[in-house]
Amino acid sequence: QVQLVESGGGSVQAGGSLRLSCEAFGYTYSIDSIYCMGWFRQAPGKEREGVANIDSDGSTSYAESVKGRFTISQDNAKNTLYLQMNSLKPEDTAMYYCAASNGSVCSLQEAIFPYWGQGTQVTVSS
Repeated sequence: QVQLVESGGGSVQAGGSLRLSCEAFGYTYSIDSIYCMGWFRQAPGKEREGVANIDSDGSTSYAESVKGRFTISQDNAKNTLYLQMNSLKPEDTAMYYCAASNGSVCSLQEAIFPYWGQGTQVTVSS
């Protein structure tokens, strides 16, 4: 089992920046077996959508809506995933979730992720 705890959300004005963190907890063998981690978000009244993912080799992918503005990274020594969000827009307002998978595929498909955090709220005002 893997537990994920997000932090770093908050309220900012449009054009501002935030950095989200997601720390993974669990047995060493569980943490070491993680292959893919991702960030998802869900705005009120909308379906949850994939934002960015990163695999154990450091390969990344992003949703078109955040390319060039968001950067996903990981610190394996700290078992922590990050999402640096720059040039934030009001449409980025959402609850942000991190997710982890120990499967062999890394994508922005929710179905591949069995482990989820509780979420952290990001609010961007115009």
